[in-house]
Amino acid sequence: MIPGPFSYRRAASIEEAIALLQQYGGEAKVLSGGQSLIPMMKFRLAEPAVIVDINRVPGLDAIEERNGILAIGGLVREVALERSPLIRQRYPIIADTAEVIADPLVRNLATIGGNLAHGDPANDHPATMLALRAEVVARGPGGERTIPIDDFFVDTFTTALGPDEILTEIRVPAPPPRSGGAYVKFERKVGDYAVAAAAVFLVLDEAGKIAGAGIGLTNVYYKPLRAAEAENALLGQVPSGELFRAAAELAAKAADPTTDLRGPAEYKRAVARTMTFRALEAALSRAQAAS
Repeated sequence: MIPGPFSYRRAASIEEAIALLQQYGGEAKVLSGGQSLIPMMKFRLAEPAVIVDINRVPGLDAIEERNGILAIGGLVREVALERSPLIRQRYPIIADTAEVIADPLVRNLATIGGNLAHGDPANDHPATMLALRAEVVARGPGGERTIPIDDFFVDTFTTALGPDEILTEIRVPAPPPRSGGAYVKFERKVGDYAVAAAAVFLVLDEAGKIAGAGIGLTNVYYKPLRAAEAENALLGQVPSGELFRAAAELAAKAADPTTDLRGPAEYKRAVARTMTFRALEAALSRAQAAS
């Protein structure tokens, strides 16, 4: 439970942080909240030679709507998402997600940028951002680039971020009228990683049919999973229990979980089915309330 030796550098600006990452190459790791990196270092699953601390970098902790998007800085803490009136009123699916991450002590430090950049399929925000069709903004030596969320998660613990890039912002499209989302998680105990979880975002047309759908799944695939076939099955349909059960079945079929201490694979697939159905119902309720 003791990390290997490492050097510590604290960046005062995003430019300094990028320069440090360039200087040390693949030997450096970024520290924001540290709630994933530090435990991995203690178990020696990660042994970076250099830690680049970006917690003092200004301008990365804002939550604001601008130009038709919700912009969330990479250093925004989970507790800030949990308590933000803007998030709770306009983007309750994100509040759903933040408030079931670990425990209050972790949420006081953990950042949404770190949660996504870690690339863990068991983390909660990735599924929600898939459902919302978010974009990730990365800054590196070549400037800024925007990465669609579907291109961001590459493999287990692997994202599209380069070794000298930093996740600076997450951009979520502003919700249209008659839309709503929900994140539903099943865990063995409070604060645990999900056995399985589902994020759903629905948009209804004026006739009450489903005009848009996003479904992301947590911890049932080698990377965060979009249930695209289930999404397509919903489009143009009148919401119903039968439709939602069929979509949940398609989402479960897309899953490919592994057997571990949280249960056998078939059990996890069944949980994913149930979580998807419940998230669909909750998202529909919010979409109808927003009509």
